[in-house]
Amino acid sequence: MSKRQVAVALGYDSDTMPAPKVLAKGGGVIADKIIALAKEQGIPIQSNEALVSSLQQLDLGVIIPEELYEAVVELLVFMMQLEKSRM
Repeated sequence: MSKRQVAVALGYDSDTMPAPKVLAKGGGVIADKIIALAKEQGIPIQSNEALVSSLQQLDLGVIIPEELYEAVVELLVFMMQLEKSRM
């Protein structure tokens, strides 16, 4: 039996937010839609099961807790590196 796919979308605006927040989350068909929308919008996708598992526990619209900052910073650095490589 294959694992059910799960996805979490984060949003962050350094001018208005102290840290990223959970914009969308879900499994199965919802995860597929989150990933498809991200791809359509050119938003980078990274697979990190441990981080997704932790983020899945948070409510929508919630700023991520401090204990997840390090993992999310790694994700943001990954996204910045992708953006630089596209220039």
